[in-house]
Amino acid sequence: MSIEVGSKLQGKVTGITNFGAFVELPDGSTGLVHISEVADSYVKDINDHLSEGDQVEVKVINVEKDGKIGLSIKKAQENYNSNKGNNNNANRRPKGGGGSGKGKNDRREKSETFESKMNRFLKDSEERMASLRKHTESKRGGRGAKRG
Repeated sequence: MSIEVGSKLQGKVTGITNFGAFVELPDGSTGLVHISEVADSYVKDINDHLSEGDQVEVKVINVEKDGKIGLSIKKAQENYNSNKGNNNNANRRPKGGGGSGKGKNDRREKSETFESKMNRFLKDSEERMASLRKHTESKRGGRGAKRG
């Protein structure tokens, strides 16, 4: 059985590193699922998503000349969510304005996606900082503990 780009396969997670997971494929070869290809959302710790011995469906995204196989779990699931993904993209286009060039619209969509991610990150960061300040102030005795 030859591994071809675009094919979907069942595999077994044989190893986990901080940058991804190694998956044994049905023909006995091993491929790598990079941490960015595990889930649609940001993956900080791959151990939250995968464990050794897990059976996973993967899509072959590249096969290099030296035999290295690049795999994706999220792209294997995209066909299930293809309608959902298309609707999301359709909803984003009007927000970008009425640009005339196709390339401009593509760049706008990517920047909107980045901006929304950045806004979410800033909101989460502010919430964490507020929580940290609250706990720190309570340990110091609050606002009345300042000396002067």
